[in-house]
Formats: sequence, structure tokens, C-alpha cells
Amino acid sequence: MGMLSLPGCLSCGKKKDFSLSNEKDAHASDSDENMERGNWSNKADYLLSMVGYAVGLGNVWRFPYLTYQNGGGAFLIPYTLMLALAGLPLFFMECSLGQFASLGPISVWRILPLFQGVGITMVMISTFVAIYYNVIIAYALYYLFASFQKILPWSECFSWADEFCSKTRIVSDCNATLDGEIIHANYSFITSNNLTCINGTMKYKPVQFPSEQYWNKVALQRSSGLDETGNIVWYLALCLLLSWVFIGAALFKGIKSSGKVVYFTALFPYVILLILLVRGATLEGALDGIEYYIGKQSNITKLMEAEVWKDAATQIFYSLSVAWGGLVALSSYNKFHNNCYSDAIIVCVTNCLTSVFAGFAIFSILGHMAYVSERPVSEVVDSGFDLAFVAYPEALSKLPVSPLWSFLFFFMLLLLGLDSQFATIETLTTTIQDIYPKVMKKLRVPVTLGLCILLFFLGLVCVTQAGIYWVNLIDHFCAGWGILIAAVLEIIGIVYIYGGNRFIEDIEMMIGKKSCFFWLWWRICWFFVTPALLMAILVWSLVTFSPPFYGSVPYPAWGTAVGWCMIIFCVIWIPIVAVLKVVKAEGNLCQRIVSCCRPSANWGPYLACHRGERYSHVVDPEKEKEHEIPTVSAFVY
Repeated sequence: MGMLSLPGCLSCGKKKDFSLSNEKDAHASDSDENMERGNWSNKADYLLSMVGYAVGLGNVWRFPYLTYQNGGGAFLIPYTLMLALAGLPLFFMECSLGQFASLGPISVWRILPLFQGVGITMVMISTFVAIYYNVIIAYALYYLFASFQKILPWSECFSWADEFCSKTRIVSDCNATLDGEIIHANYSFITSNNLTCINGTMKYKPVQFPSEQYWNKVALQRSSGLDETGNIVWYLALCLLLSWVFIGAALFKGIKSSGKVVYFTALFPYVILLILLVRGATLEGALDGIEYYIGKQSNITKLMEAEVWKDAATQIFYSLSVAWGGLVALSSYNKFHNNCYSDAIIVCVTNCLTSVFAGFAIFSILGHMAYVSERPVSEVVDSGFDLAFVAYPEALSKLPVSPLWSFLFFFMLLLLGLDSQFATIETLTTTIQDIYPKVMKKLRVPVTLGLCILLFFLGLVCVTQAGIYWVNLIDHFCAGWGILIAAVLEIIGIVYIYGGNRFIEDIEMMIGKKSCFFWLWWRICWFFVTPALLMAILVWSLVTFSPPFYGSVPYPAWGTAVGWCMIIFCVIWIPIVAVLKVVKAEGNLCQRIVSCCRPSANWGPYLACHRGERYSHVVDPEKEKEHEIPTVSAFVY
């Protein structure tokens, strides 16, 4: 009986299916170890999906700028230390957690029912991020299509430009020598009298480069602020729809389809980065750009500044995508004895090396732009939207055959965004699967498409004329403190309440027995260093909070209030679920809290053959699901 695939009797191996239903989840195939949830077709599918999830837009448009700003090559010292002390320990913990239980970010909190709200917070934040992240992909798509022109539309000040648009800096006034005396005069007087400006005294008129005005006036049709919503920018809305079509098409069979798409979306950006680097390295001024990035401008004294260490820790934390729920979700489809330890190291190191590699490609071309425009590199360097859609397109427009280089760059941004978005949406569908397994078996495709359609409509506010303000607002609040709070509670709950040594024993059930020396580093990080670092980053972020701005445009008070409401909505589930758990428990208050701090009766490996003596008492998940109520109470069962 125990060897049959009857409901309530989950076993291992490729058994003939004697279940009462002949329907099988699209996640599952006959070669899978877990016939209920399915597994990755092979290890490469998983690793590339993880790399695609971790390596995103921030590796290209944030890390190089942080390196330049924080001492150049010297910044790699705190960056590497933060990888070892904070990033890798959390990454390994989440991969192990998802693989051990074969559950998504909410259901996996059977390990500690009192903290199940942490999983809901992760999913809520991933939902908000999915909405605005696809808008950024839509921006990349728009610029990709705009690149199919003989002359790039942002290469000159065309009809859409105003009087402040200029490709070069315009001198307004300066000091000069006239009849042995130094005078200060406007530039027209200087030139009309055949005088020469004294070096370092020139002042310039406030001008905007064509790429900046194109970004604001044409691509975004940006309004004056969040108060002025304006109309939906129809071509951005179409690009947003197309990006959701790509997502839905890649995920219609879950990991079985997305695991194949990432062979292209995760690997081809490296080809493009290499092409851009080779092209950039052959340009005049490239060496100047690279020296600003990581060469002669390196400043070891910067390591004495606390801000540098905070930037390194924050960049590692966000670039690895820990505490978003995606690592748990993707790892939950691994086979039980997969070596998640080596996977974590491979993905983390790949992510960090990609960031460094991308910096060379970015700064070599920015160095050429500075050379051509006769400006210092520091004046052309930027981060975020300004780098991706203003500074770099401006630099590319100065190259021969500029449409080709522009196409390659925005195609790379598109791919980097898509594979990160694949994992984010897979996080949401995995959560739905864990709560409504029977629905997902029958209706996986309609549910996935319905989710994409819903998120598309929710994202339409981000493609209005005030859309960029909404994108920046969600990023400022939801992708910040909520993730830090979830990460702090996650590591405290698993290490100090569930038990760090107990968790290590769980990992050893998957990867085999290891020596005490092997675990020494992980114990030091999990028990002491990583929680302390996360708490320090969280406190620092709260103390240094400043109201959101987009460029020089401040947000209205109601906009900041909306941002706070979004983050409260994400984290409020943590105390709500904790209270509900305690109320549902039996005994006095202390007994109830203690009961909620113990693993659920159904916590353990998903399949019976993996449980061994340690988890021989576990109730099979299928039996539990028969009693679950598919409402909000399913979250707190």
C-alpha cells in the first residue's frame, strides 16, 4: 500500500500511477522524483533559472556606479566580505529550506507556524515588484524598437526638443585677460574680442542632452509630478502587454517550459556584454573610463567610511534576491538529494563576477563618451534609469553603426529583466499551487495567464504620464524595508527558534554528513554575523530615511503616505498571522506561543522515502490538503 501513488501515500521513484485521478500537473513528468509537484528536468535548468533570477538589471546599472562612487577597486574588498558574511549564508539557507520541504515561500513555514506571515510578506512584496519590474522591461522594449532606425531618435535635438537641448556644453561666461587685467564677461563678448577663457573659470548654461529630453518628453511623456497622472502612454502600454505575453508564454508549463527558455535568456546577455566590452575597449577614451571604474582612481581610504560598507552589504543583499521568496520557490522543485550547497556557491559567485564584468563593458563606453564630449568621466557616469535610458544611449549614439549597438544593449536589458521576472512569477504560481494543488493540476495554464493579465492591468498606472513616479515609489518602499524585515525574521526564526543545529541536521539529510569544521563558518554566520549585519542595515535604513524624490521632483505628502501604506500592507501579515496562530492554538497563552513555535505535524521532507527515522511521524501533505480551507485561513493553517 505504501508503495502505491494513492492519495496520502507519497512515495519516491518512478512508480506506476494508481491514483484515482489520471490528471497530472504540468510541472510533473514521468521521470520526476516528486510526481505531485514535479522536478526540474535537469540540474542545468535549475542553475540557469537561479542565475537568471539573481543576475538582473541592478548588476548592470547599479553595481558599476557604486564601485566608482565608493573607491573603485577598493570597493571589491567590502563587497566580497559582505558576500561571504551576509549574502551567501542567506542564499544557502533559503535554497536548503525550499529543497528540504519541497514547498513554496508560504507553505514552507510549517517549520515555524508563528512566522508564516513572513512568507506572505515575501509573496506580497514579490507581487508589487512584479508589477513595476515588468514596466522597466517595457521601457527596454520601447527603446529596442526605437533602435530600428538608421539614425537613433535621441542622437540629435529633433522637433520634440526645447531650447535647452544641446549635444555639447555651452559656455555662458568666464574670466579672461584684457590689457593686462583679469575680467569676467559673457562668452559672446569674449569671442567677439578674440579673447581666450582662463582654464577652470568657464561657467556653462544649463543644457540637457538629446537622450535626456527624449527619455522625458518622448518615451515617458513625463508629467510634472505624481499629482498629474495624465493619460496612458499607449505605446508603453503595448510594450507592457508584450512583455507579459513573453512571461505567460514562457511559464505556461511552469518550470518545464521556463527551464528551457532560460538557456537563452540567462546565457545570451553574457554574449552581448562581451561584444560591448570588446567594442568599448577599442574606442578612444575607454581606458579613462575603466580607470575611473576600477583603476588608478581606486581609493583605499574609502574603506574607513561606514557608508561604503553599507552600500556593499545592501548591493549584495538585493542583487542575490534573498528574502523575496523566489529562491525557496525555485529550489522546491529540486530532487531531495541535490547538492544545494555547491549550487548556492556557484550562483552567488557567478552573480558577483557578472557585476564586475558588466562594469568594464559600461565604463569603457562611458569613457569614450566623455572623450568625445570633452568632459570628465565623472560628469557622464550615472546609475539606475539615468544610466540605462539616458547616459548609455547617449554614449551609444556617438558610435559608428549606433543602431546595432543600441539594439544589442536594450536586448540585453530585456533578457536580464525577463529571466528575473520568470522566477518572480513562478514564486506566485508556486504559492498558488501549494494552497490550491487540485486547481493547479487542472488549470495551470488559465491560472498563469490570469495572473499575468491581472498584473498587466495593475501595472497600467505605471505607464501613464506619471508612471515613472509610481515605479520609483514602489521601488523606494516595497523593495527596501519589507525585504530587510522578512530576512531578519527568517534567519532569527530558523536559527534561534527552530534551531540552527537542527536545521543543519536537515541539510545533512540531503547532502550527506559533514564534519564540524565544514559547518563552523555557517554556524558563525547564521548564529551571529549575518543577523547582526541585517539588523545594522535595517536600522541604518530607518535612521537615514528621506522622503522619495525622482530626480529633483519631490513627492506630495499623499504619495509618501501611499508608499507607507504599501509597505505596511506587505508586513502587516506577520503580526496578523502570528496572532491568528496563537488564537487557534490550545492551552494558556504561554502554551499557545510555545506550540506555535514548534514545527507543524506535517513539517518534513515531502516524500515519505526521504523522511527516515527523524520524520517518520510526519503526516502526508495530501492528507493535510484534504482538510485545508481554500481561503485566507489556508495561509495560517
